[in-house]
Amino acid sequence: MALLDQIPLNILILAALTLGLAPFLPEPHIWEKLKMLVAGTLTRPIDIFDFLMHATPWVLLIAKLVRMAVTRQA
Repeated sequence: MALLDQIPLNILILAALTLGLAPFLPEPHIWEKLKMLVAGTLTRPIDIFDFLMHATPWVLLIAKLVRMAVTRQA
């Protein structure tokens, strides 16, 4: 968790909004991959890798926000 604490929040927000949503048109990759996951068509290794690459900034951002909320309450 110390590594997560060292990453600035603004960097994670920027990463989630750029890498996490790229390409923006016609729809963000993360949205496309989430729809594939729900439909059960996220089976090709390249699609799974792509999903992980676009989801990582969002997962880190959410983890940091939760950690900040928990440590603030304690």
